[in-house]
Amino acid sequence: MTTEPQKATECGPDFIVIGAMKCMTSTLHEQLAAQPGVFMCTPKEPCYFSDDEVYARGENWYRGLFDDARPGDLRGESSTHYTKLPTYPATVERMHAAFPRLKLIYVMRHPVDRLVSQYMHEWSVRNVNLSIDDAIDAFPGLIDYGRYARQLAPYLEAFGPCQVLPVFFERLKVTPQGELERITDFLGLGQKPAWNDEVAAQNRSNERLRTSRLRDAVVHAPGISWLRRTLVPKRVRDRVKSLWRLPAKPELRPETEARLLKAFDDDLRVLGGWLSSPLSCERFREVVSRHPLEWRPGLSASLLADAMRQEAMA
Repeated sequence: MTTEPQKATECGPDFIVIGAMKCMTSTLHEQLAAQPGVFMCTPKEPCYFSDDEVYARGENWYRGLFDDARPGDLRGESSTHYTKLPTYPATVERMHAAFPRLKLIYVMRHPVDRLVSQYMHEWSVRNVNLSIDDAIDAFPGLIDYGRYARQLAPYLEAFGPCQVLPVFFERLKVTPQGELERITDFLGLGQKPAWNDEVAAQNRSNERLRTSRLRDAVVHAPGISWLRRTLVPKRVRDRVKSLWRLPAKPELRPETEARLLKAFDDDLRVLGGWLSSPLSCERFREVVSRHPLEWRPGLSASLLADAMRQEAMA
């Protein structure tokens, strides 16, 4: 483990994409990295402020991730662990203590769609072996990470609304160039970005193969990869790959979906109040796709606290 030096270097991030998980953050990371004047660190998700074992490496280690940026570049990273309460409770306090002027981008998506996509991800990495209905009770993060008001509240209180940009997956899908321009305006890039269609969508849950040590050992054995690509027809390779994919998008039981809609609607009611646009699961896609949503003028930390108290009493 790296020992913390006495004095950290001056470099560090100017902005962070803080989540949410399965909301197109990997694609946004790559699109930002493709813009002149923007440097995105490697790894894409350092998880420095959230994960204790990474935080223990020290601030100088973290700042060093941005050493390869050119002078004048905007420096950023994208870690979805930063909006995973209550799993990583120290994240906001650590982040604000080190970089109080950071700009933060939070991408949201219909919360049930996000939950299903996360379930598919967790299944592929073998964190989940249950049906989606049973997994919801066994893995609270499936719901918690989609309670956007709950995840945002500590950031809005610590950094203030002017340093947090709300972005929505559904609008990013239909107007990628316009949303990228809105994001880079928020960051102060100073030049018009260009959405790069050559950059493929990243980390799509329905394309993920379930992890398998045996399969990976065979596939990556010396010489095997060439033989496989050369001698095995693609349709056969695709059929074999399907053995490690979910056979179909999982569907929720009606009673499970009704329970989720209630849980998410309570949270969306608070979020919609902050955005001056009533939100619910039923109207979510329509409302967030129509035009960019901004924080209500005059939104303050006290109002945020009141809203959260009202949610707790509901």
